[in-house]
Amino acid sequence: MQLSKDDLLRAYRIMKTVREFEERLHVEFATGEIPGFVHLYAGEEASAAGFCMHLDGRDKIASNHRGHGHSIAKGCDVHAMMAEIYGRETGLCAGKGGSMHIADLSMGMMGANGIVGGGPPLACGAALAAKKLGTGGVALAFFGDGASNQGTVMESLNLATVWNLPCIFVVENNGYAEATSSKYSVSCDDAADRAGAFNMPGVVVDGHDFFAIHEAGGEAVRRAREDSAPTLIEVKTNRYYGHFEGDAQTYRGKDEVKNLRANRDCLDLFRARVTSADLVEDAELDAIDGEAGDLIEDAVIKAKAASRPAASELLTDVYISY
Repeated sequence: MQLSKDDLLRAYRIMKTVREFEERLHVEFATGEIPGFVHLYAGEEASAAGFCMHLDGRDKIASNHRGHGHSIAKGCDVHAMMAEIYGRETGLCAGKGGSMHIADLSMGMMGANGIVGGGPPLACGAALAAKKLGTGGVALAFFGDGASNQGTVMESLNLATVWNLPCIFVVENNGYAEATSSKYSVSCDDAADRAGAFNMPGVVVDGHDFFAIHEAGGEAVRRAREDSAPTLIEVKTNRYYGHFEGDAQTYRGKDEVKNLRANRDCLDLFRARVTSADLVEDAELDAIDGEAGDLIEDAVIKAKAASRPAASELLTDVYISY
C-alpha cells in the first residue's frame, strides 16, 4: 500500500506524540501528583499508528488498560487526555476515569478498559451496529497476550465469524501478561494460530515495523468494510516500561530493554527507512520531534493548572439517559 509523504509524516507524528506522552508520564508519575495506576505504551507505538491510520469517523476502537497510544492514534485530544490522567475536570471524562478509563465516543474511542479481555465484546457490538445501520464502519479491539487467553476473547472471535461482523482483533503481544511470559502462559507460539478455529484469517506481524503493521491493517480493514469479515492479527511487540508504573521488572532479562531501545525501536527504524529512501528529510522529522515535545509540555502545564472535579459532581455521570 503506497504511502504519500504526508502519510509518512502523519505516521511519525502519531508515534512521536505517543512516545513523548508516555515518556513524560513516566517522569510525572514519580512525583506523586497523578492518581491511580498508569500503564505505559512506550515501545508499541507502531501498532496503534499502523492500524488507526486506516480508520475514520465511522469506525470504533476498544482499548485495554494500556490505552494512551490507541487514544492518541484515534484522534483523542492530547490536552484533555493529560488532564484526565491528572484527574482534572477538563479531562476527557471530566477527571473521573483516569488513565485506565479514558474514552471519547465522539472520536470513536469506546474506552480504555481495566477488565482483561473486556474490549473484544464491545467491538463486536460496535461492528454489529455498523452492519445493521449500514454505515460502512468497522470496529477494532486492541488487547494483550494475557487477554488472548480469556473466554470473552474466544467468544468474541466466534461471534464475529458466526454473525459475519466487520471486526478486527489485534493481539499486542509484548511478551508478558503482567509478569508472566507469553511463552509460558499461551499454549501456542503464535496467538494468531487460534484464528483457524474460528474460520478467520490469522496474521502475525513484526510490531517494530510500522509498514508491516500498516499493510496488514489495511487488508484487514478492507475485508471488514467490503466483505463484513473479521480478522485476527498478532503484533509481536515490546514495552519499554513495567506492566504498571512502579513495576520492578525483575522478570525481565539483563539489558533486555536497553537492547530493544538500541536495536528495535519502531521510531528509529521508521526514521532510518524513510530517510535512507529519500522519502522524508531528517530535518522534517526533527521538526515533528520538537513540536511533539512542546505539545506534551503544554498539556502537562495546563493539566496541573486545571481544577479537580467538585465534590458535588461525585454522583453525576454514573448513569446515562438515552
